Amino acid sequence: MASSPAPVLITGASQRIGLYCAERLLSEGQPVIISYRSERPGVERLKALGAITVQADFSSQESVLSFIAQLKDRTDSLRAIVHNASEWLAETEGHEGDVFTRLINVHMLAPYLINLHCAGLLQRSETADIIHIGDDVTRKGSHKHIAYCASKAGMDNLTLSFAARFAPHIKVNGIAPALLMFQPDDDAAYRARTLAKSALGIEPGPEVIYQSVRYLLDNPYVTGTTLTVNGGRHVK
Repeated sequence: MASSPAPVLITGASQRIGLYCAERLLSEGQPVIISYRSERPGVERLKALGAITVQADFSSQESVLSFIAQLKDRTDSLRAIVHNASEWLAETEGHEGDVFTRLINVHMLAPYLINLHCAGLLQRSETADIIHIGDDVTRKGSHKHIAYCASKAGMDNLTLSFAARFAPHIKVNGIAPALLMFQPDDDAAYRARTLAKSALGIEPGPEVIYQSVRYLLDNPYVTGTTLTVNGGRHVK
């Protein structure tokens, strides 16, 4: 009997992009493990589809290491790691340091530790990938979300360093999306202003990120790069 393929780990997959990518992979017969911070309907949906789910908070070193230990209890190999876990926090007066520390932990420390401690799991797969989901905002910075932007830029740099360290067996790449999906309470004026920022002017939905993940998983000759998926914002 053929052994089942090694699972893909997607962090922060209880909703939106992570949830969509997990569902698509599962529909193709690819085993999936997800992390999630809060109980959401998406977690139950993924459980019903056969995903392994692990609750985790990446806001401290201790919590990240605890997640890694739980992960190793559930699998002895990984096909890929997709670092999707993210927080969108703005600086608030009097709590700037707390916000900065939390975002650095979620966007940089967690991927850093997971990559280092799970490299052995990836090396047991015939082909292996790490994908960091960043943000197109790092291209020019942000005056309202400085800590968010800086921590996502740090994730971009992790892509370069780990690509060099883990080559040739593990490919390491990033994806830098801009607007993908509006929130239900976004009003018409906000939507119009936001769509006008890109050359293509559309709300593409999560499929474009799944297509990017699929491309990176399937292409054997791409590592150390970040795919820009921003609808042409940089040419406006």
